[in-house]
Amino acid sequence: MPDNPATPPPASPAPTASEPAPSGAMKFDIGEEFGTAKRNLPPAKIVLIGIAIVLVVGAIMVFTQTRPTSAGSIDDVAGVEVPNQGTVLAVINVTLHNGGKKAMWIHSMKATLKTDSGEFPDDAASPVDFERYFQAFPALKQHASEPLKVETKIQPGGEVKGTIMVVFPVTQDAFDKRKSLSVTVQPYDQRPVVITK
Repeated sequence: MPDNPATPPPASPAPTASEPAPSGAMKFDIGEEFGTAKRNLPPAKIVLIGIAIVLVVGAIMVFTQTRPTSAGSIDDVAGVEVPNQGTVLAVINVTLHNGGKKAMWIHSMKATLKTDSGEFPDDAASPVDFERYFQAFPALKQHASEPLKVETKIQPGGEVKGTIMVVFPVTQDAFDKRKSLSVTVQPYDQRPVVITK
């Protein structure tokens, strides 16, 4: 037995990126493994055309879905100043028309008064309180019709008229010189109907 064990032959050095791989060896490029946008994505022209189509379809859907199908009008407004309180109790007669294809149920109603001092919103009073207010302020009863109530159902193509009552923290003079008065009727499953006068 010889004293020196046999030494293995020296390994050939690995080829560098600039040297060609020896014949029979597989070339390995790390950039190819992960891919590039140029190789994996469609051409920019096709991507832009796809985005444009999606935007056009989205715009058409938004336009057709957000058109108000119902409308209304404010037919009469009257207000009386509550003595020593600096507020005005107002009755507003409105007409609502359901232009949609399904019945509309009123969920809530509110009015907003816009004056030189700012905007003053108030939710409509409950119809059960109307008589009490009419006893205290008979002038309001002359301008009021049947109270418009929540849960009122308006059939497709139908119309309803009624009165809402609200209180604004302004003087009678400020109420009379108002810039605008709007009523917002919120149905359960449709966009709100905003009426301005």
